[in-house]
Amino acid sequence: MNLYEQQTANRRKTWLIMFAFVAFLFVLGLGFDAFYLGTVGGFPFGSILALGVGSVSAIFSYFTGDKAVLLATGAKPIEQIAAATAGDEAERLRLKQLENVVEEMAIASGLPRPRVYVVPDDDPNAFATGRSPDHASIAVTRGLLKSLDRDELQGVVAHEMSHIRNFDIRVMTIVAALVGAVALIADWSRRGMSWGGGRSSRDNDREGSSGIGGIIFFVIWIVAIALAPLVAQMLAMMVSRKREYLADASGAELTRNPIGLARALEKIESAVAPTAAINRGSAHLCIADPLGRQVNLKEGFWSDLFASHPPMQARISALKEMAFQR
Repeated sequence: MNLYEQQTANRRKTWLIMFAFVAFLFVLGLGFDAFYLGTVGGFPFGSILALGVGSVSAIFSYFTGDKAVLLATGAKPIEQIAAATAGDEAERLRLKQLENVVEEMAIASGLPRPRVYVVPDDDPNAFATGRSPDHASIAVTRGLLKSLDRDELQGVVAHEMSHIRNFDIRVMTIVAALVGAVALIADWSRRGMSWGGGRSSRDNDREGSSGIGGIIFFVIWIVAIALAPLVAQMLAMMVSRKREYLADASGAELTRNPIGLARALEKIESAVAPTAAINRGSAHLCIADPLGRQVNLKEGFWSDLFASHPPMQARISALKEMAFQR
């Protein structure tokens, strides 16, 4: 597929997964309403309540998460790093090149220039954060600046600009709200069972007209409740992987040079050490998994379910395909 076909396919797959996520939440809520509140149909009270409560922490993270991530990684504004390394000519040139590349990609994307940060870590990595293009930041590690040439750096910055342009922070905030809502409904339901709650409503349901259909739905709902945290995490990781593929394709559109990003990913993959400055909570933001987890390095069933990043070889192959190379 060319880069435009890749973008369209990944956007479509993202929204299909999001639809499945919402459907799963409402199945859980329908069972909660039926077996604990004694209502079937009508207003989905359980789902809406859980989604409202689950959204609170997600919205708080949406407005404050960028500052927390930058603080946790030890990222410093590029101006501060430049002032501190004024006597190092090689470092000064690398920082100036970064500023120029960010400016170029901001112009190419039609977005305001994001704030630029440098993370004092020797492992090559990068991430973007911020709730909108007007409140966005791009951070790269010192190791990335030392490892990549200009075309490769431009590919990485274009990838991160694409996350900003595609509102991926907003998408993942919605996903976080859905994960929180699923976890809440599952927790409420398990607690209700342990306390004996919902027995009367289930008895009423069995005595009503639902019959065998109600019993089958109850069994399915119990299984869904047991698997809810696992399914929610799986769906969240699927969205995360599709947004990485989309950012790769969108970044290639900005640079018109898919091979630059492909070469950058090859260098990032070859780095042995994890990115020590970036913790698990921020790992999904990075262009490559900073923790070096095996599930993100392989292809296969389990990686397809639980990896936060697509396998590097699959991303590199897709980029080469965009450039009509193998």
